[in-house]
Amino acid sequence: MSGLFFQPELETASIDQLRAMQSERLKTIARHVYTRNPVIRAAFEARGIGPGDIRSVEDIVKLPLMNKESFRMHYPLGMCCAEPNALAEMHMSSGSTGTPVVMPYTLDDLAQWGECMARCYRMAGARAGDPTQITPSFGLFNGGFGMYHGARAAGLFIIPAGAGNTARQIRLAKDFDTRVLTGVVSYGIRIMEVLDEMKERLPKLEIGIFGAEVFSDSLKTKMRSGLGIDVFDIYGMTETGGVGTLGMDCTAHDGIHVWEDHYIIEILQPKTEIPVADGQEGELVITSLTRQALPVIRFRTGDLTSVRSRQRCGCGRTHIRLNPITGRVDDMLIIKGVNFFPKQVEQALMLIPGVGSNYQIIIEDKDGVQDVVINVEAASTVTGYMVEKVLKEALGFSPQGDVYPIGTLPRQEGKAKRVFYKDEDGTIR
Repeated sequence: MSGLFFQPELETASIDQLRAMQSERLKTIARHVYTRNPVIRAAFEARGIGPGDIRSVEDIVKLPLMNKESFRMHYPLGMCCAEPNALAEMHMSSGSTGTPVVMPYTLDDLAQWGECMARCYRMAGARAGDPTQITPSFGLFNGGFGMYHGARAAGLFIIPAGAGNTARQIRLAKDFDTRVLTGVVSYGIRIMEVLDEMKERLPKLEIGIFGAEVFSDSLKTKMRSGLGIDVFDIYGMTETGGVGTLGMDCTAHDGIHVWEDHYIIEILQPKTEIPVADGQEGELVITSLTRQALPVIRFRTGDLTSVRSRQRCGCGRTHIRLNPITGRVDDMLIIKGVNFFPKQVEQALMLIPGVGSNYQIIIEDKDGVQDVVINVEAASTVTGYMVEKVLKEALGFSPQGDVYPIGTLPRQEGKAKRVFYKDEDGTIR
């Protein structure tokens, strides 16, 4: 069992130990952000509090909430809590929905990132020296560098393949006996498709760590079967410091462990901001306890989830476990009076034998009324009627759409885009 831990004492600390650690670190981080950043200090003072009001983890509810807009309003480094000469690296979001979110790092922040990611690698069963192929891009997007920092900390043999050129990825995996594969969810599926086209297999590949997109249980099952590997759902975001900073599921696959010595999590009702009971779905809110350059304080992630368990896991870890992310507060679709998330469409489609993993949800406005078109890739044995029937059962209405041959719908580098909007002139964006 010891080989599955990177820091056994911390990963299996008692609940009392974790709470004591959180209380001390919350006091420290509250003082740090208050004294080092005028924007955050003003947010504290607007709530009538100062660092001295934070004495334990229970006092977290006194602190102000942040969201993406907080970062965008003060782009690029207006939220930073470190001196410019202390910064060692930066990453940022794509900014596809507005001004990008920038995350700066000190050397200690990079070490924290590497530590959290190394825990994830070990939790998946990766051992020192394992050939580990990193397929996310190495650039402003944090995925490639996060996987790299963690692999170095864990002592893995790094194959820094980067994004794209799937045939070369497969060649590298065969030539170097890749045991661990990392990537965004949709790229794992793409590798599976190309392997089938090439009639190839990767017999040495055993572990797949995927993130950056909603990862339904049905898609995990399909990937496990198609690649013949154990599949892990890794979690993290730009604002928390990057991929893996929050945690991942373990070999028990019984929820996503969140590293509570580094982060405090809350689940709040999105509209009222009131905590919800364990098991009840709400918005995930994160406070970082150990980051220096830009620790988030009660950051509203927009991700919807619920507490799965606070008990010791079968893997031996004691850190809280969350249910997989079901969607986002801001990506709920309302069509014909029905509320649903893109993930529900994916889960339904994966139930149909022969349906591929690439699909489009196209929202269009017809005389002021929104409608949806769902296009899917599938084998010739799959008919439009079959797809419509399954989607109607899942969503409560019959969407329009077509069935296309496997490999014919557009694909994107990096994160897959699933939801599109059709303008009046017919342009799809």
